[in-house]
Amino acid sequence: MIVNGAESLIMSLAGNGVTHIFGYPGAANLPIYDSMLNHNIKHILPRCEQSAAHAANGYARASKKVGVCLATSGPGATNLITGIATAYGDSIPIVAITGQVNRNLVGTDAFQEVDIIGATTPFCKQNYMVQNAQDIPRIVAEAFYIAKSGRPGPVLIDIPLDVQKEKVTYKPCHKVDIRGYKPTVNPSILQIKKLVSALKKSKRPVFVAGGGVISSDAREEFVKLCENLSIPAVTTLMGIGAIPKSHPLCFGMIGQHGERNANRLINSADMVVLFGCRVGDRAMSPSAISVKGALFSHIDIDPAEIGKNISVDIPIVGDVKNAISELLERCEKNKEHEAFAKSQMKEKAEFDLHTSKVNPKYLISCINEHIKDGANIVTDVGQNQIWTANTIDIGTNSQFFTSGGLGTMGYGIPCAIGAKIANGKKTIVICGDGGFQMSGLELATIVSENLDIKIILFNNGYLGMVTEIQNNHYNRRLNGVKLNGSPDFNIFAQAYGIKSKRIEHNGEVKEAIAECLSHEGPYLLEVMVAPFFSTL
Repeated sequence: MIVNGAESLIMSLAGNGVTHIFGYPGAANLPIYDSMLNHNIKHILPRCEQSAAHAANGYARASKKVGVCLATSGPGATNLITGIATAYGDSIPIVAITGQVNRNLVGTDAFQEVDIIGATTPFCKQNYMVQNAQDIPRIVAEAFYIAKSGRPGPVLIDIPLDVQKEKVTYKPCHKVDIRGYKPTVNPSILQIKKLVSALKKSKRPVFVAGGGVISSDAREEFVKLCENLSIPAVTTLMGIGAIPKSHPLCFGMIGQHGERNANRLINSADMVVLFGCRVGDRAMSPSAISVKGALFSHIDIDPAEIGKNISVDIPIVGDVKNAISELLERCEKNKEHEAFAKSQMKEKAEFDLHTSKVNPKYLISCINEHIKDGANIVTDVGQNQIWTANTIDIGTNSQFFTSGGLGTMGYGIPCAIGAKIANGKKTIVICGDGGFQMSGLELATIVSENLDIKIILFNNGYLGMVTEIQNNHYNRRLNGVKLNGSPDFNIFAQAYGIKSKRIEHNGEVKEAIAECLSHEGPYLLEVMVAPFFSTL
C-alpha cells in the first residue's frame, strides 16, 4: 500500500491503539491533519499547545494508555516543552509529535524552525528526528513501547514537512526490539527474601507509597499488603490514592507540606519501605522528616532512583506490583507490627469555621461526601494542591491527578480535560486564581467538547504559595504576588456559557458544593479565601 509519511504516521498511531489526539495545527503539520480525516481518531483542539501536552498527560493517567499530543514546528513545538517536562517529572507516558521544516532547511534558521530534539533531550526518555518516511511505523512502535515500559515517560517524534509528504510502501511494525533497552520488571527473589527477613525483625515498620504504586496499577495489592501485615502507611504527593485516606492504616502525606500524623509516624519508624518513590526533597524534607537509625528498603523500576537521595540498605529493582506480589506470598503477620499500628493514634482533622472567608480545607472535606462512587480529582499547583492533598479522600474508584515533580501551574484544567475524555468519570478540578489564569482559556475546550467538568476556584487575590513563603522566610516582604487586574471569574465563566457561583462564607459551603456537583454540565464555583490562609 503506497501512502505518504503523514498517512503512515496516522495508520501507525491507530495500530498502537490511539483514539484521541490533543493538538494544534500549523503549516508544518498540515499533512498529518489531512490524513487524520481518513481515520477514526478524534482530534481535540486546546487553546494552547502546552494545554495539549497536559491534556495528553491526564488522558494517559486516566486511561492507563499512552497519551498523544501534536504541534507544529517552532513556537508550537516549544510550547509543548513545559508539558513534556511535566510528564517526565511525574513519569507519565506521552508521545509528543511535532512538525518540522523541510529536511534541507533544518539548521538554516528557517521560518518557524527550532531544534526541538536538542531542547527536549534532558526530559525525554527518547526523541526521534524522522529522516525517512519508511521508518515511521518502526519509530512509532518504539516510541510507544519506550513511553509505557520501565519507568514511564515522554517520547518526542519530530517529522519534517517533506517527510510527511514522501511516498512510501506502508508496512506495519508488530515487533519492537531495542538493543540495550531491557527494563527490569521482575525483582530479585534474593533481595525480596532479605526484605522479608528484615520486616520480620523490625518492630516499627512503615510503608511509603509513591507514584509507582499508581502507575503500576498496584493499589489493591498495596492495601492488601498493609492489611495482611498490619503495617501503617504514608504516601508521597504522587502516591495519594495508593491507600484510601479513610483507611485505618493510612496516615496521610509525608513531607514539607505533609500531615503531622504522617511525619510523626515515619519519624518513629525503625524500618521504612519505599514503594515506587522518587524520594524528592519535598517528601523527605529535613525540616519535617528526621528518621534516625532506621533500616531503609527502596523498591523501584528505575535503578537510577534507588540510593540517589538517601542511603538504602535493601535495594530492589523491579515493577512495584510484581514486588508486592512476591511479598504477599512470603510475608507473615507480626504481633509487634500490629501492636505498633494500634499504638499510633491519628489526630482527627478539625476545621476552623470562624474564618473571615471560606476555610478551603473544610470545603474539600465536604467534597469527600460526593465522590464515594468514584471521581477524577485534579489539582493545579500552589496552596490549592496542598489543601487538597491533605484533605481529600481518594477511594478505590477515584484517582488523584497533580503535577508533583515539576509543580506546573496551569496544569489542572487541561489535565482534567484529558482525564474526563479518557474515562468519563465525575471530574473535579481544584485550582487557585493564579493557576486558573494560566489555562482559563481552556474553558472553550470544555464547552466545545461538551465536557461535564466542575471547577473549584479558590480566590485569595494572591499567588498564595509564594506569598506564604515570603511571609515565613522573607520577613513578610511581599513582592510580585498580588494578582491585580484579575477578572470577575463568574462573568468570565458565563462568557463561555458555563454556570457559575461565588461563595464567601463557610455557611454557604455544603449547599454550594451539592449544587455544583449535581449540576448537569460544566460549573465554576468561585470560593473566596482569606489572603493569608496557610497550608499548615
